Amino acid sequence: MLEHIFSVAFIFSIVRMSTPILFASMAAVVGAKADILCIGYEAMMLFAALGGVLASAYTQSLLIGMLVGVLSGLTIAGIFAYFVLYLDTTPLLAGLALNMFGTAGTVFIVFLLTGRKLDTSILASLTFPDIHIPLIENIPVIGPAISGHNALSYLGLFTVLFVYYLIYRTKLGLQIRAAGENPEAAEAAGIDVKKTKLIAMLISGVIASFGGMYLSMAQMPYFITNITAGRGFIGIAAQNLSGGNAFGTMIATIVFGISMAFGNLAQSFRLPSQFASVLPYLMTILGSVIVGAKRLRDEKKIKNIY
Repeated sequence: MLEHIFSVAFIFSIVRMSTPILFASMAAVVGAKADILCIGYEAMMLFAALGGVLASAYTQSLLIGMLVGVLSGLTIAGIFAYFVLYLDTTPLLAGLALNMFGTAGTVFIVFLLTGRKLDTSILASLTFPDIHIPLIENIPVIGPAISGHNALSYLGLFTVLFVYYLIYRTKLGLQIRAAGENPEAAEAAGIDVKKTKLIAMLISGVIASFGGMYLSMAQMPYFITNITAGRGFIGIAAQNLSGGNAFGTMIATIVFGISMAFGNLAQSFRLPSQFASVLPYLMTILGSVIVGAKRLRDEKKIKNIY
């Protein structure tokens, strides 16, 4: 097993498993900075995954497929933001409703267009290409591990830098943090809190959409029912474990990716398939317990000081 773990194939598996979670977690970071409790990333990813597949299949254009996929996820993010920010709907209930709508609605659309309920494999949809980096791919050991991944995997890494720069280096990022941390003070400073939170939610929707499209247009060549399989929730967990720090969230995402890759590898050694399915959720629970215990300890220290 150690021979398989320390191999290029296992690294590729980690990247493949981490990428959709990375997009979901970065979307969650932006939402959390605006103090928006959103669990609807599953729905955004589902509709983006389906929208990208259908548009690319019917137009035979990867660009149009990507744009429709992003627009699909963005629409769900807009619906969530409208209900929560302007109709004062409970965020948790709005997120649950949209996730249920995403799971059932995508199946209904697939059935309407293909006559099938499980997948869109009969459609000739397009996929994002793998990128082979010149010169680097020829470096022994390192080259094969770094080069040759899907284009969206590299985009995921740039998304981490984008989210960090957006939050801490731009005026909009300052407004998002102000609206999230102290909305009354932000209003007093002339910031339109609802508009700022709406923008943050729409940015989250765009980022999450790429996670959905990765699943159906990179990791797999077609859409299948419930293709996200809880990755939106794992992304939220990664964000929570890191305290909303973009780079810390990326590390947490990689840990989840390693657990999922190891679970898949374990099946090669005749361990039950359920082990692969449950491992990332066990990691989520374990991480939550560790973070919760740390916060409890910090709170006790503060109380002892005062």
